[in-house]
Amino acid sequence: MKKITLAVVFVVSSFCVKAQSYIGFLTDNYSGVNSVISNPANITDSRFKTDINLVGVSVFGGNDYYGVNVLDAIKSDYDFDLNATKSPSSDNNIGLYQDVLGPSFMFNLNAKSSIAIFTRARSVVNINEVNGNTIDAIDDDETEDFIVNEGDFNAFGQAWAEVGLTYARVFMDKQQHFLKGGLSLKYLQGIGSGYAYGRNVNVNYDADGTNLGGGETTGSINSTGEITYGRFDDFDNDNYDYDLPEATGFGVDLGVVYEWRPNHADYKTTNADGTSYVHKHENKYKLKVGLSITDIGSINYKNGVQETFNIANTGISEEDIENAEDIDDVLNTLYTQTGSETGYTAALPMAVHLNADWSFNKRFYINLNTDFSLVSKDKENASRISNVV
Repeated sequence: MKKITLAVVFVVSSFCVKAQSYIGFLTDNYSGVNSVISNPANITDSRFKTDINLVGVSVFGGNDYYGVNVLDAIKSDYDFDLNATKSPSSDNNIGLYQDVLGPSFMFNLNAKSSIAIFTRARSVVNINEVNGNTIDAIDDDETEDFIVNEGDFNAFGQAWAEVGLTYARVFMDKQQHFLKGGLSLKYLQGIGSGYAYGRNVNVNYDADGTNLGGGETTGSINSTGEITYGRFDDFDNDNYDYDLPEATGFGVDLGVVYEWRPNHADYKTTNADGTSYVHKHENKYKLKVGLSITDIGSINYKNGVQETFNIANTGISEEDIENAEDIDDVLNTLYTQTGSETGYTAALPMAVHLNADWSFNKRFYINLNTDFSLVSKDKENASRISNVV
């Protein structure tokens, strides 16, 4: 049981090693239609007249429990058990973000406005307020017994597809000062979701607490607390059929970009006939600052199932759990259901993004990018990004 529990923890963690997407690329002046993800204002006054994306994939993850030095970890003699850094606390968190940008394009309507149409598939998994000290206790090689004193925790994952339409326009172009803004409207199709919330959860595992007779024993489990378990439940396990759930919603991204152009005159040329034009292919700013809010919205899973269980029980045999078909069987057979609801709303990982780009000259820049979640990690049925600077 101990090995199974620990394996589950680290399998989940391995999947949780993403809404930060395409880090280092979206802030580039030549990222084209891809840049609409971080700030819809980016597509106007672009270095491109038009840009087409066929497919792009991004995976990002992080946690505040387990860390390694990447340069050391690639060495053949690196021992993860001995050399990795662990930072256990009563409130550790894990996040995984996967993002696939499908066929998308942008083009300029005129010198001051642009539009984009994009397709995207995303998944987000968050595990919040996990007791890292519990993981250490499970990983203790000195004894097979352990106590999971988890208290409160929540885990939420969802996957969805979206089709978006973006419009961006230059609001101000007055010599040194340049301002543009953009708006994306997104239609959302839920693909699947699931979550679990625990309240005052405590599990005591005794490796040989159940007597099977004949001198054989197996583990026994005593537990207290409450668990709420929800999921989209239209997958046919027998026939492996999957239908898209009746789960749709709408989302909004909006943003602005300001540029300070002290040398604006250097980027204009006057023809022999007296006509002036701006060098579209060149970056004209000394300082660029972008601010955006993304993923305002939610998806309504009309056929989702939400069940609450009182998990107070004693002397449960480890064999009873191992012989169960799935987590539904475990909860409904061994514990007491106290509530059931149909339908729930899953919030998108709403976040604010601030980006500053300083140009030393035409070839060298320094960039600061920040992504901050606007969704509390205590909020139920909600995805959230990891805060990153």
